[in-house]
Amino acid sequence: MEKYKGHIAAGVTVIIWATTFVSTKVLLKSFLPIEILFIRFLLGFIALAIVSPKIIPFKNWKEEFYFICAGISGVFLYYYLENVALTYTFAMNVGIIGSLSPFMTALLSRFVLKQGKLYKMFIMGFIFSLIGISLISLNGAIQVNPIGYGLAFIAIFFWAIYSLFVKKISSFGYSTIGMTKKIFFYGLITMLPVLLLSIDHFDFSRLANGENFWNLIFLGLGASATCFVTWNFSVKMLGPVRSSIYIYSIPMLTTISSVIILHEPLSLKTFFGICLTLLGLFLSEWPNISASRQMRQKE
Repeated sequence: MEKYKGHIAAGVTVIIWATTFVSTKVLLKSFLPIEILFIRFLLGFIALAIVSPKIIPFKNWKEEFYFICAGISGVFLYYYLENVALTYTFAMNVGIIGSLSPFMTALLSRFVLKQGKLYKMFIMGFIFSLIGISLISLNGAIQVNPIGYGLAFIAIFFWAIYSLFVKKISSFGYSTIGMTKKIFFYGLITMLPVLLLSIDHFDFSRLANGENFWNLIFLGLGASATCFVTWNFSVKMLGPVRSSIYIYSIPMLTTISSVIILHEPLSLKTFFGICLTLLGLFLSEWPNISASRQMRQKE
């Protein structure tokens, strides 16, 4: 029964994460990228503080350095670049490029930390995904802008850096909520100067618009606060390998929601590009999936 709950939690999480690109795209009609980002994580931080008021105390600057870097790379830079990328290209494009973050994380882990191995299947999967992204990028029927694609690629680089910092932070022995709350805090602190420099005043009347209000609530309480809880629960119930399989559905779900909600065009070339990207992601994880199966058979 618990495993079924894990599958449900993972499914709900990826559905919400996949539609965040669409939700952000809608909000960009009325808000600047930095405004969306700040409100989103402020709401998430408040929600986490209500659930778990306990604060992780300052221990030393070395440990605090990891929290600061995680906040800058994963909360501020990753999401800010992603939001700005959405002003230049379609939500489906940013979502598909974002799905390459596991590749970037694996590459940095191997060449920077000297951890893990790059199997032949991983390299093959990486090539397939790059071909898929190229098909989408070179499709004349799709809104193509090198700035949008470039920002999306830089964003996944910072997400990979964030993942490595979080891996280190996880070894400190703190609760997941406490860690995430502290990372959110430093992310908010570092994005505040950009927010203040970008706006002269905040127009609260925009919040009276129902579409704006509910999309901000969705991003803040749903994607930023709730999803990390449901995702961590699914990892606990299913394990990291089986849970990661759900991540592969995000590009497809983002594309479907973009076409239905935003009426973004979907050509045959884009469809094949998405299929190749998904195939590449699956192939890259095949060694881990096989190892997980062998472990379950031994049990």
